[in-house]
Amino acid sequence: MKTSDFFYELPEELIAQTPLERRDASRLMLLDRDTGETRHRHFYNLPGLLREGDCLVLNDSRVLPARLFGRRPTGGAVEVLLLTDKGDKCWECLVRPGRKARPGDRLSFGDGELEAEILDVLDGGNRLIRFDYQGIFIETLERLGRMPLPPYIHEELKDAERYQTVYSRNSGSAAAPTAGLHFTPELLDEIRARGVKTAFVTLHVGLGTFRPVKEEEIEDHDMHAEFCVIPEEAARIVNETKRRGGRVVCVGTTSLRTVESFAGGDGTLKPASGWTDIFIYPGYSFKCVDALVTNFHLPGSTLVMLVSALAGREHVLNAYAEAVREKYRFFSFGDAMFIASGICGRNDG
Repeated sequence: MKTSDFFYELPEELIAQTPLERRDASRLMLLDRDTGETRHRHFYNLPGLLREGDCLVLNDSRVLPARLFGRRPTGGAVEVLLLTDKGDKCWECLVRPGRKARPGDRLSFGDGELEAEILDVLDGGNRLIRFDYQGIFIETLERLGRMPLPPYIHEELKDAERYQTVYSRNSGSAAAPTAGLHFTPELLDEIRARGVKTAFVTLHVGLGTFRPVKEEEIEDHDMHAEFCVIPEEAARIVNETKRRGGRVVCVGTTSLRTVESFAGGDGTLKPASGWTDIFIYPGYSFKCVDALVTNFHLPGSTLVMLVSALAGREHVLNAYAEAVREKYRFFSFGDAMFIASGICGRNDG
């Protein structure tokens, strides 16, 4: 299967640059994963599309304000983007301008509140940097750092919390699990009141999620690894849902990848933590997940391949073409899609 099989035409003006005033006011396309049939709703209609006994699996990772602007020893400006926590105050980072970032260089941020030393140049050109600070590193980042918005967003974000889900609590992501941005506390309360359980897992999203697939054959793509956690409570809720005949509905591709990474062959989920580089594309047999709430993804990306594995490539690309015709908003701050079996024949409330 070729990467070009997952491209589609997207007018640039449909890439959402800012979030809507109301999180749950975005549009919601329904896609029947079996027939390819579609319907058009709004995200606030989601509770009526779920069933008593279902469970929603949500990624509670919180985005780090991981963009730091500082000075090199010469006084020149430097931008550092934190990518992966390597332990012992060391991080793998993307540094700009990279050609001037040499091992041994000292960097300073926030008038010296945060200091750093470049230790090494890693494969691919990223730097290994050790940070020196007083107190708690996350709190220092909250004061000095900025949100690492995706490269296709060119507008400044006025409220940094709009790039966080309302249920985010475990810091560590370099990008938001964007399907969750549509939820409000009130919407979650309405969903629970309908007898739907919520289970929280954690996957810290890496910038590799935006890395294009360069290989012609998708099987040759080297998938990036991300750290994830399935707590005991989440595993219990998912297993009870499956046992009672409910649907496991993942919110976002990150939640889906987490669940499928640690589900057994019989669909049973066990508490776990570790790195996953699972690559899901058409031909994959899902072990646990029944349905997915997701945003619209970049052409030719591994995420388009993932949703195509769930609903079929032709169904997905036809739905995307319809979304373009209907002028849906795309990507992180854009509209959403609900993929499930038999979804277009139901009367939602």
